[in-house]
Amino acid sequence: MLQEWEVLIYLLDGFTDGSSITLLFYDAERGDFLKIQDEKYKPYFIVGPELSSREEKAIRRFNCEVSMVEKIDLFTNERRSMLKVEFEEPSLLMSIRSFFRDRWEDHIPYLLSYIYDHNMIFGVPYEIRGDSIKPIGEINPDLDATFQERFASLRTKDPEKFQMLSEWFRLCSQPIPEIPADKLGKHDSLEREGLYLGFILSRVANLPLSIALSDRRVSLWIKSILNFYLRRKNILIPRAHELMRKEKPRRITGALTFPPRPGTYFNTVVVDFESLYPSIIDAYNLSYETVNCGHPECRENVVPETNNYVCKLRRGVYSILIGALKDLRIRWFKQIARDPSVPEEERRLADAASRLLKLILVSCYGVTVRTPGLSQPALAESITAYGRYALKRTWSIAENLGLKPLYGDTDSLFLDDPKSEQVDNLIMEVKRKLRLDLAVDKVFSICVLPRAMKTYFGIRKDGTPEIKGAVAIKSNSPLFIRRVFMECIAELAKVRNHREFDEAKRKIQDIVHRAIERLKAGMIPIDELAYNVRLHESALFKAANDEAMSQPYQCARQLLDRGVEVKPGSVVSFVKVKPFLYGGKRYTVKPLSLVRSMNEVNIEDYVRSLKSALTQAFKPMKISFDEQHKMTLADFI
Repeated sequence: MLQEWEVLIYLLDGFTDGSSITLLFYDAERGDFLKIQDEKYKPYFIVGPELSSREEKAIRRFNCEVSMVEKIDLFTNERRSMLKVEFEEPSLLMSIRSFFRDRWEDHIPYLLSYIYDHNMIFGVPYEIRGDSIKPIGEINPDLDATFQERFASLRTKDPEKFQMLSEWFRLCSQPIPEIPADKLGKHDSLEREGLYLGFILSRVANLPLSIALSDRRVSLWIKSILNFYLRRKNILIPRAHELMRKEKPRRITGALTFPPRPGTYFNTVVVDFESLYPSIIDAYNLSYETVNCGHPECRENVVPETNNYVCKLRRGVYSILIGALKDLRIRWFKQIARDPSVPEEERRLADAASRLLKLILVSCYGVTVRTPGLSQPALAESITAYGRYALKRTWSIAENLGLKPLYGDTDSLFLDDPKSEQVDNLIMEVKRKLRLDLAVDKVFSICVLPRAMKTYFGIRKDGTPEIKGAVAIKSNSPLFIRRVFMECIAELAKVRNHREFDEAKRKIQDIVHRAIERLKAGMIPIDELAYNVRLHESALFKAANDEAMSQPYQCARQLLDRGVEVKPGSVVSFVKVKPFLYGGKRYTVKPLSLVRSMNEVNIEDYVRSLKSALTQAFKPMKISFDEQHKMTLADFI
């Protein structure tokens, strides 16, 4: 029963107590919580229209209430007469369900079912007047005008997606209260950005704030988004095997990679599709009910390289939802984050929201492959098929425009020294022919492509290195090795042509040879030779069971013997030394704190480690650290 008050409160959470629902609101003005209880709402599930004698006995035994309801079938779009079976307490579900062979929506938690049925949304502000609870949907008129103008064409071209996009925009534009961390049950500090992201996720996925702040399972977020939409539209939420459409799990052919054209290139422009798989789901209407829809007139709308086809008569539910989220991220939050006229704090929060939505979007394909209740092989197969088709067509379009594609991988295309107008033309042609957004991702002043796929080395215009496929210098590597690597990178950052590249290779070789000379001369501080590694197992267990202990655990054992606490999760610092016997075993490292002089250090091991680490990074450039052989550009080409 609601009390007689008029306040602005935020719906944060809820819990069940026997046969009632209690909603937890937060009054930001008073800094306190309000609890509102509803004892009338009963848990339920849906069954077919005809009951067996066993099911009828169960209804009488558990004093269930049965009523006829109409639900829309997701796949046929037809109305189905079903029975709604209500019972007194959520705890009875496990006992009752065993009597019913076919059940729907019994997996929806009691609290979420209540929220869905009352069209409520977690995280948003509500106004309570007497016995009514109404959401507050007002936003800044200027903000709303900007949104309406930006998405004006979508209103008529894709009204269902516009409706969902508009709702999420309004939800995310609502104010977010300041709530102390301890009031949310968190003992550590909760920064503004963390609270902001929790509210955004709570509103988008309609999940309690407690879950939004703690549960990182993106599949759970997507399930809630889908289930809330289906329940709101009175669509019967399909069971996992129904979503599978009588298919069995199978291997799904993945993304396409074009073999690189090996060489060293200058002014390499990398273009990529913005949110490729989400854009494909949106542009090509891919959803659980639209792939292989069953309409004879749709069979000609074939998915490339598959036996699947896509519906032309209905807009797909999954396509609407993923498309709206994609537009909200790319065309709203991402643009705010990059707009210098927007205050810095707003830009920072918009960037955070963009990254959060990206988490959902990057998982929209993966869940269709492996997540029970979301997986469907034909849908997953169609997504990747269109992905391969898009990359092939884009490569072909680029060549027809006079561009020189060098390498293509999944959603990216490397272009050799293109003119800006050529790139602009490519972006426009891809939009026109494929209905996908292509954009410049990065520009390398120098880019080295080896023969191996998924491997490249590039230097951006600002001198920042990017290594793909090669094992770069790891953060737990000694400071000595990382410093030498960065000196080498500094030389590459200056390169603008083949002559400078040839000179940089010689300088890099000299840098490495000088570093080795300083190492052999004992000129490197011992602490710069330390490896820092986090332990994942017990050092005592390792010592008892492993004949040959790995180096981090050799270090840990020595520390334990000296009374130092070392446990799983601890970071140990050790130096490679000349082999010695310890506890009857051959050890090759000592804790940093126990190494007294460079005479103990295994210099040759560090020389090998330095060369190995740098070779892994610079191998595509054919830079040799062999003192007997000087590489030239001619050797590389």
